Amino acid sequence: MAAEIKRDEVLKIVRDALSDILEIEPDTISEGQSFADDLEADSLALIELVEALEEALSDRVDGFRIQDEDLEDLKTVRDAVDYVHEHAND
Repeated sequence: MAAEIKRDEVLKIVRDALSDILEIEPDTISEGQSFADDLEADSLALIELVEALEEALSDRVDGFRIQDEDLEDLKTVRDAVDYVHEHAND
């Protein structure tokens, strides 16, 4: 079994991916921020985020995917971190 991925590691991965996609500093991204309202991330940016997370975790979590139907439930940075942390450690 693979080693558990810690929640703070997931947060760092999400922040780093978002900072690349949105071209902002990672330390300006907090968990309480909404993708749409606070970070002004459009649906394309969220798709890029999903792809970046799947790629970042592919070597650590066999077959890790974010399901399309779950994407609409991910409204904030915290939602994404919680989702990835939960599903990566199943």
